[in-house]
Amino acid sequence: MSQQILPYQDSILQLKGPIFVFGASGFIGANLFDQIFQLRKDCYALTHDATKAWRLKLLNVPAENVIHCDILSHKSVQEIFDRYKPRTIFNLAAYGAYSKQKNVNLTYETNVNGTVNILENCTPETVYIHAGSSSEYGFNCTAPKETDRVEPNSHYAVSKVSAAYMLEFYARVHGLKTLNLRLYSIYGGWEEPDRLIPRLVEEARKNTLPPLVSPDISRDFVYIDDCVEAFVQAALKVDKTISGRSYNIATGQKTTMRELVDATRNTFDLTIEPVWGSMGNRQWDLSDWYGDPEAANADLGWKARTSLRTGLRKTADWQIQHDYSGRVLPAFANPTLNPVITAIIACYKDAQAIPIMYERLVKTFNEMKVRYEIIFVNDNSPDNQEEVIDGICAKDSNVIGITHSRNFGSQSAFLSGMEISTGDAVVLMDGDLQDPPEIIPSFYEKWQQGFDVTYGVRVQREMPPHVHFFYRTFYRLFKKMSYINIPVDAGDFSMIDQKVVRELVALPETEQFLRGLRAWVGFKQTGVDYVRPERMFGVSTNNWTKNIWWAKKAIFSFSFAPLELMSYAGFILTGLSLVGILWQILAKFVFFPNTPAGLSTVIILVMLFGGINLLGVSFLGEYISKIFEETKKRPKFIRTKVRKGEQVYKTASEIRALVEARKTK
Repeated sequence: MSQQILPYQDSILQLKGPIFVFGASGFIGANLFDQIFQLRKDCYALTHDATKAWRLKLLNVPAENVIHCDILSHKSVQEIFDRYKPRTIFNLAAYGAYSKQKNVNLTYETNVNGTVNILENCTPETVYIHAGSSSEYGFNCTAPKETDRVEPNSHYAVSKVSAAYMLEFYARVHGLKTLNLRLYSIYGGWEEPDRLIPRLVEEARKNTLPPLVSPDISRDFVYIDDCVEAFVQAALKVDKTISGRSYNIATGQKTTMRELVDATRNTFDLTIEPVWGSMGNRQWDLSDWYGDPEAANADLGWKARTSLRTGLRKTADWQIQHDYSGRVLPAFANPTLNPVITAIIACYKDAQAIPIMYERLVKTFNEMKVRYEIIFVNDNSPDNQEEVIDGICAKDSNVIGITHSRNFGSQSAFLSGMEISTGDAVVLMDGDLQDPPEIIPSFYEKWQQGFDVTYGVRVQREMPPHVHFFYRTFYRLFKKMSYINIPVDAGDFSMIDQKVVRELVALPETEQFLRGLRAWVGFKQTGVDYVRPERMFGVSTNNWTKNIWWAKKAIFSFSFAPLELMSYAGFILTGLSLVGILWQILAKFVFFPNTPAGLSTVIILVMLFGGINLLGVSFLGEYISKIFEETKKRPKFIRTKVRKGEQVYKTASEIRALVEARKTK
């Protein structure tokens, strides 16, 4: 991590700790975190995308100072507040500022709902400084004062205005110490390489110029160090007299593209002439876009220190020092988000276990630094399971509750969740905690290595030895009898890539045996060993009758061995019958002519052949019953309710629309 002497380092030392920097993997957030962390170690970088946070990686930030937090999850935010108890919060987490960020819903969820989740965990002793945007002024962009009308001209601008009003609300109603800093065009080290000034400086270092828009487009350029100082000063100066206000972080100087290019040419001694209009104007390009920083100077004691030419020179020095074209650019070339993992839990009589399952899942996903979605499927349980799931949904928008009209079984419950899931991969789990969430990181590791299906292999079950022997024996017999390669000791507990999930959901058969179908669809598969613990609460709904039913379901779904067995038995017994007839003839007329007729022999043969026939008919009946069930084409399940957060879907049309909408994600 680079070291530098900061003119405001005494101010940094005065900040109340611990310090949180939300959005620390972004351009401004990384600079703010870096400069604070150089002087004190109670500063934490918060990001929902830690494994792809290239700036934090190149800064070599210690792992203990990088915290995974999804601000869209109230639970995730609450957990890190409870654990670290921050005193100063800088929120630079945002979405929608760049043209490539086009998800409108995510813009509002991040910039509005995410802000609410953070503010809800603040106290009057907490200092909260928010990164606003000059975009809030929109069409009213010519040196507006903070008291002037905002006229937002994009979804991003509307969301940032909403956040600004929210800060004012929490300051006036809840007594929080909040400030909104409306940032103008910040530039400097760690900015995205494809942005205007990094690209301009990089080309200037090569004695050339990039494509340019109209020369009359203007900006108000603020160097990154000045921006960082503004955040620090705001955190020190905020009190009840100014809490809730917004401040322009600007130089107050209108700089046109022509003036910017002239300054660049003078700074780098370029003789090349610019080609204006070689790049089309963007929809947000305005000719008079600059700010009025008087209020920030008066209330916060802040004003920009760095001239444009000095800032350009510093940006060039930073690019040279950090091997800009060799290290940073490749790191930014793949700015993908952390994956979303969907956990689908089939629940029946698991009301006591569900809250513990939820806590362990969230803890596991946060430690993995991935985004998550949790789907609890209430398979018409007779206990208060639905009420428990509703309570979790109410406090965590990442949790979905599904209720079935009757008990359709665990296979249908999994399919119901799989159909509605949007994660990059799904994890199938029973709701009784016999599938430990702590095994999921091992599944995830295999998935990252390229395996499409990772299943849990039960190397040991915490159950009576004779029951354990029955399970082990069945799996091995089933493997030998099946016409596909089904792994032994592997239950439903598994991580399945979304492309495999879609194939499984699309299969037409009504009665599904997922662990068999999972093997049938193919793809790249592997297993992870684990010990299956005893049920934590209650008594298992499985019994010997149900286990035999499961065995029949597996065998008659994925094996023709019973039919083949009857064919072989028919050939063998027919051959034996012919031999027996021949022997009777020879015994009667050649070897033992006085042998009396034997009634017992007739009875045994009749019972033998009768039993064989009855067994053969029963085998045929099992297959015919499966054919009969499939021809009816009844639905695999019926949902009566789906809940996501506060939104509840109850009618068939609402649920159908929700399912279709989530299929397109």
